[in-house]
Amino acid sequence: MQLAAEAAARAAAWSGPRVSDFLANPPYPNFSLDQVVQVALQYQGVPYLFGGSTPAGFDCSGYVQYVYAQFGIGLPHSVRGQAAIGTPIAREDAQPGDVIIFNNMSHSGFYMGGGQILDAPVPGQSIRVRPLWTDAYYIVRFGI
Repeated sequence: MQLAAEAAARAAAWSGPRVSDFLANPPYPNFSLDQVVQVALQYQGVPYLFGGSTPAGFDCSGYVQYVYAQFGIGLPHSVRGQAAIGTPIAREDAQPGDVIIFNNMSHSGFYMGGGQILDAPVPGQSIRVRPLWTDAYYIVRFGI
């Protein structure tokens, strides 16, 4: 309970850029999946925060939304919403920076290749690259 209260206080105190700021003035106006990966990796170690959409704390879809906003790509803050507007691609065509959507719409993260995902996992954990633990997912691409 104390961990959640501390995370909520950090999120409320965040004074840096938000998704709306990036959409209004994207720092990376030229989209590339390689750059998406580089930007996403900068947030390793940021704690999971349910409903979080800033580096004070992210949930899975808030993290994906925040990174893609830096390229001027507006995404919903929900897995289901992101799944609905992404272009599904074959797994064999996936590249690091594409987005993994779990079939049950419970989770999203960045495809990193080699059976790895970069994501905001669960409360008490932080963003990191880790092995995919299920085969029940598909890949979507934004920016095409």
